[in-house]
Amino acid sequence: MSEQFNLDLIDKTFTTYKKGQTFEGVVVLKRADGVIFNIGGKNDAFIPASDFDSFDDVKIGDRFSVIITKQKNEEGLIEASMRLARDLKIANQNAESLRLGSKFTFVVTSVNNAGLHSKMGDYSVFVPAGDASMRYVRDLKSFVGKQVEVIVTEIDHEKKDIVASAKLLQEQVKVATENNFWNSIFVNKVVTGKVKKIMPYGAFVEVDGVDCFLHISNISYDRLENVGDAIKEGETYSFKVVSLDRENKKVDLSLKALLSDPKIERVKALVVGEVYPCKVVKLLRFGAIIKAPNGATGLLHIQNCTENKTKNIYELVKVDDEVEAVVIDKDEEEGKVSFRLKNLVG
Repeated sequence: MSEQFNLDLIDKTFTTYKKGQTFEGVVVLKRADGVIFNIGGKNDAFIPASDFDSFDDVKIGDRFSVIITKQKNEEGLIEASMRLARDLKIANQNAESLRLGSKFTFVVTSVNNAGLHSKMGDYSVFVPAGDASMRYVRDLKSFVGKQVEVIVTEIDHEKKDIVASAKLLQEQVKVATENNFWNSIFVNKVVTGKVKKIMPYGAFVEVDGVDCFLHISNISYDRLENVGDAIKEGETYSFKVVSLDRENKKVDLSLKALLSDPKIERVKALVVGEVYPCKVVKLLRFGAIIKAPNGATGLLHIQNCTENKTKNIYELVKVDDEVEAVVIDKDEEEGKVSFRLKNLVG
């Protein structure tokens, strides 16, 4: 009885295996360094133990898909990977679930003048150059190897083509970020911000993704010649919001508002009723400004210098005069203090 030829079996036997092809098969032998995996052709494949998440659990007879990684190794065996096949399947499932407007992340594998390119399983991913970022990009090569988050703008599941935009997604995120910011910001709120750029008259500070402004006068109680002497670009600080302009989207910050005011601290140190040796620093029509030993300055009203109502201040004291003065009142919140001469002038 003549033996019939099985054309399918012959064709399968002489299958040419190429790197990147996917096959289903079965584990036929388990070794210490991996498994021999039959994929139905003339040659078996070898899968290294390191390719499995848990090699101890692998058994003869296990069936799964693999991807060819090498046509022939030192033993003459095809090398394959179960892990790559699994990852490819997951990538294809993820790509198949995408729709217009879907967000996803991918790693850029190559670029050209047209834009960014990559693969998502069997799908081709393309981001036009103008959609690579909402910011100007001098050289698209800087994207190679980097992870990019995008939104789907075109998709063809039959051709397995995806066109996406990072710029559109970034613009959407920016709008949402700004809306959240303006809905939560208020005067006197304490915020954390990073100094983005220092200018001669202040600095731009980013707070929750929104640019705010810090004027040089709101940085320190000390007189500053150089903004960079007090703050540094790239550093993060706490600030208080001192003014808002929602219509023009402007926010003014203050670093100084969160610091102790030396003027107030000096006034707090003075004791009402105590006598201090003070110095006259300025004459006014109705009195004089005098300075206590700790640097606190306050008003010495003419009525607290003499009981003679016909006298003017220029007849009673002069600038740089040393006087004994009693603290009669102070306002710690405003940093103000009033004095009276210990010995009234006649």
